Amino acid sequence: MEREEEKKAASEQKKSCVNCGAELKYKPGTTEITCEYCGHQETIIQDQDGFKELELKPYLDEMGSLSHSEEIMILHCKNCGANQHIEENYKSLHCVYCTMPLIIEDAYKEDWILPGAVLPFQFDQKKSHQIFSKWVKGLWFAPNNLKKAALDPEHTKGLYLPYWTFDAQLYATYSGERGDYYYVNVPYTTTVNGKTVQRTRQERRTRWTSARGDVSGFVDDTLVKASHQQKTPIPSKITNWNLDGLEPFNTSFLAGFVTEKYTIPLKDGHLSSNKEAERIARSWARHDIGGDTQRVHSINMSLSEETFKHILLPVYISAYQYSGKKYNFFVNGQTGSISGKRPYSFWKIFFFVLFIVIVIGVIVFLSQ
Repeated sequence: MEREEEKKAASEQKKSCVNCGAELKYKPGTTEITCEYCGHQETIIQDQDGFKELELKPYLDEMGSLSHSEEIMILHCKNCGANQHIEENYKSLHCVYCTMPLIIEDAYKEDWILPGAVLPFQFDQKKSHQIFSKWVKGLWFAPNNLKKAALDPEHTKGLYLPYWTFDAQLYATYSGERGDYYYVNVPYTTTVNGKTVQRTRQERRTRWTSARGDVSGFVDDTLVKASHQQKTPIPSKITNWNLDGLEPFNTSFLAGFVTEKYTIPLKDGHLSSNKEAERIARSWARHDIGGDTQRVHSINMSLSEETFKHILLPVYISAYQYSGKKYNFFVNGQTGSISGKRPYSFWKIFFFVLFIVIVIGVIVFLSQ
């Protein structure tokens, strides 16, 4: 019953324009959904209860997998494997990663754990396209047809990426060593004006003492990616999202954008978060040991009161084919930072090197 009510609430967020019947789409940087045809706007009703943090253990035990979930329509790309969902009527759609056409008839329904929060896009496709174009125009030795392709807005798509976040109370005991620096005078010989002389210099030493103790604290929003993206990984350079901008999940924020479904199970995401929690515990232990340097020999960590949420983070993707190879460029949909792989023009590099050789040759000739 609870699941049916959640589905109904989610479906009611998907609205049509009261004036012309067209689907309303999210307007980046606002809390509005708008009609592209007649300009009608409506305010997204925010959930006053805030984020939905879910208790981790029932989900890992597969007892809670049917609660707080929803059935969505998925389009699977047979070329690169990405699973994509859009909050609008399916017309024609190409994979945001590899540009291959997605076959609408192959769409199927699949359950997913409802996102607890979403980081809305802060600027529209036009602005992201301007960022792409400026970046591409500034690339040295880029093929001319790359620049032409980058000027086509159809190659730029907005995508919500799935991530897991984990919260927990962390407690750990550790054993290690504290290192304190001290300096000693060390004699040495050197040659000055042809004579051997004695000198002294200071060398740093470390005095080690054993250390034991315990650390504890709250680990908040450990971020773990929830999709593999093996063929087209998202560059770490653009993953600098500010999670303070998260909003309670509302499907209206997804309207007009593609949403990728998670492919990394919650269990695997939790294992990755444990590794990050251990890294944090070791960092806390080193800080607790103090001194100038530290060694942590062993650490025994436990987590309690663990919760998680499924969140969606914004990115614009531009895909481009050149000489039989696929290239992707990425723009962070919140900060505007950009990164991506790029092809090089053989002939531009060849003629540039030839020009340098000619210049050097002319200089050598004139000097003689």
